[in-house]
Amino acid sequence: MSDQSGGLYGVVLAGGTGTRLWPLSRAGHPKFLHPLTGTDASLLQATVQRLDLLAPLDRIFVVTGVAHAAAVSRQLDAIPDTNVLVEPSPRDSCAAIALAAAVIARRDPQAIMGSFASDHLISDKERFTEVIRKAMVGAQQGLLMTLGITPTRPETGYGYLQCGGEIGDGPVLGVEEFKEKPSYDVAESYVKSGNYLWNAGMFVWRVDAFLSELSRQQPQLAAGVSRIAAAWDSPEREEVLGEVWPTLPRISVDYAVMEGAATVGRVGTVPGDFGWNDVGDFHTLGEVLAADPSGNVVVGHALEPEAKSGVLLRDTEGLVVVPTPGRLVAAMGVRDLIIVDTPDAVLVCPRERAQEVKHLVDELKELGEHDYV
Repeated sequence: MSDQSGGLYGVVLAGGTGTRLWPLSRAGHPKFLHPLTGTDASLLQATVQRLDLLAPLDRIFVVTGVAHAAAVSRQLDAIPDTNVLVEPSPRDSCAAIALAAAVIARRDPQAIMGSFASDHLISDKERFTEVIRKAMVGAQQGLLMTLGITPTRPETGYGYLQCGGEIGDGPVLGVEEFKEKPSYDVAESYVKSGNYLWNAGMFVWRVDAFLSELSRQQPQLAAGVSRIAAAWDSPEREEVLGEVWPTLPRISVDYAVMEGAATVGRVGTVPGDFGWNDVGDFHTLGEVLAADPSGNVVVGHALEPEAKSGVLLRDTEGLVVVPTPGRLVAAMGVRDLIIVDTPDAVLVCPRERAQEVKHLVDELKELGEHDYV
């Protein structure tokens, strides 16, 4: 058991640019820094706030990139600066999670850590806390726990967990297999069977259990992260980080560790139902934020109250509108559209094509228009 009453160490991954939320989300100011929660809190701040019943602030770590480290520290000024782990370049989720696990393991070798994305919305914090506590029971037994979300519809945008029977004497189910994003028909059969959960990309485990599984499946990554962690509190940190980090494989934790661990019976899950939403695109955002009687959603608050951003809607239905301070967005006689206004770019598209917005970003990159990306 950890020396601090077996509490949780929270790890928040603040990476990725959220290309489906372009032009609001940009490489320089990604979606997790924006207030898309229906309150003034950014997605990142809301993620940290919801861990307050599980982990004190000095046991919350954030892994982020060089470009966002200053903004992250500014938004999370109550978290010790030493707990903001800065990656020199993006290496996907496995390296980020492994770095946090190795740094925490040096402080507390038996620690239980939870890994959370910085861009998810969760409406029921108490239920969320309860599910994490249940997952900690499985983690204490050495299982790598992943949070599964009870599906509410045949969603093709998420991966799924195929569940087996109960493990041990708790609420923990075995995870037999991780399934890729399915076609609609396959998703429908998953939901009907009742044996599948959405893979929410949230994990709870003992750091020693995770690091040993990492060594078994990804020896190069494990050895590299171990070298970095050994130098973390020394003057050599930057040098070792600069030398080792670029050599680490660029791979997600699902592919690198969880799929292989599931095959040998080392992954458990606890089904959760706490109003989880992966704010992947503007359509989803429109579904989770408060709408007017005609189903229109206006996103975000003007950050400076004196900078008026207005929205004038007449005979409209089902719009998702993101205004920019100092300018009016007016719409009339249209329905089911996304309208995003930013100082240097405007997006208009049907809500049903919200997932495709990332293709515009790809095209801008191909055209060399990096100022807009």
